[in-house]
Amino acid sequence: MPTARPSRRRASVAVIAVRLAAYLLVAWGTLVALTSGLFPGAAVVTVGLATYTTIPLLAFIRWRGWPFYPGRAFRLFVVRPFWYTQLLLPLVASAGLIGLLVGAPFGAALAAGRTLAAGMLAFAGGVLLLGYLGSGRLTVRRVDTEVPALGPEFDGLRVVQLSDLHVGPHTSRRFLQRVVETVRSLEPDLIAVTGDLIDDRAEDVASYARSLGGLTAPLGVYMIPGNHDVYAGWDAVEGALREANLGTVLVNDVRLITRGESTIALLGTGDPAGGARGSTRAAPDVERALAQVSKGAVVIAFAHNPALWPSLAKRGVALTLSGHTHWGQLAIPRLGWSLASPFLEHAMGAHQSDDSLLYISPGTGYWGIPFRLGASPEVTLVTLHRGQTATARVHAPVVSARRVLRSRLSARGA
Repeated sequence: MPTARPSRRRASVAVIAVRLAAYLLVAWGTLVALTSGLFPGAAVVTVGLATYTTIPLLAFIRWRGWPFYPGRAFRLFVVRPFWYTQLLLPLVASAGLIGLLVGAPFGAALAAGRTLAAGMLAFAGGVLLLGYLGSGRLTVRRVDTEVPALGPEFDGLRVVQLSDLHVGPHTSRRFLQRVVETVRSLEPDLIAVTGDLIDDRAEDVASYARSLGGLTAPLGVYMIPGNHDVYAGWDAVEGALREANLGTVLVNDVRLITRGESTIALLGTGDPAGGARGSTRAAPDVERALAQVSKGAVVIAFAHNPALWPSLAKRGVALTLSGHTHWGQLAIPRLGWSLASPFLEHAMGAHQSDDSLLYISPGTGYWGIPFRLGASPEVTLVTLHRGQTATARVHAPVVSARRVLRSRLSARGA
């Protein structure tokens, strides 16, 4: 009996390995058949591409990640081609295989296969190109909230939210500089970085500090863990963040801000990737955090995963700022749909439950490959106002830091 479970696990792994091998052989075999004869050495080039992008896949599966720290060159010239190829492979190979099968009865198998495969490659490649361009289209979105019980001293408080930056050595420093300039132009009272600060390794904190370490705000910069920060090893990540003195790290913790007779409690949660409550330091523990909130304080929560919002809302949290979903990095905002929508109850935008509000940022960076369509990278400006009922007015995004700065100067002149 004790050996039954390990044996079952080994059998399951063996089945997955056989299926993966069969898929790769069929997919690449189809492409080799289609490219053979196109030009001298075409089949050799295809086999070389297959080898170049399959070895990283097998290594990633074998070690459940990279067994070494992947630097900038490795991420750009190995990881990125690997991602693009693995995304395109099933689409192009399937189209080619269908063409071969459909064209065979008419004696035009190769021509039909090549035509369909080329068409799919052009279409998918065009979409990826648009997504690549979209990943650099930094926007600013204003979210005006009305918060019941907000003290008059905090009416007009400006919170800038960054989320899902996924910073690593491969991240464009020029893009991150634009993020910094945009944040500064908005003149926030405080800055909230709602998780996934880094890509996948604790060593990435150095890249984050180099590009974003200069961010400051009068009431402070606050950071919470996201699932990728947990995957990177939260203890090491948190230690590096604190050592770099990048701001206040909140993990199931609270900071109180008082002006006159009014108090706001800034609550930072852990992340569900950290496990069940109490299992790790990074696991969410809402009860522990709320126990530190003084009576009468308005609570603003930073929770990377919006799945935590229902629990926070039931406990009277006025406003929750989340990220995590990226809006699927592919969205149709006018329809309220994103690639993440079929999988999540709360996937994008603003939500309300009684006197509690939630805003889910599409994120400022990207994960995997630089791709965003309909879910542009965003710096969010959340402004708090006093109100009788909880409401959130989400404005259309504005592109580029320069236009934001000009609009602020024009408003002051008026």
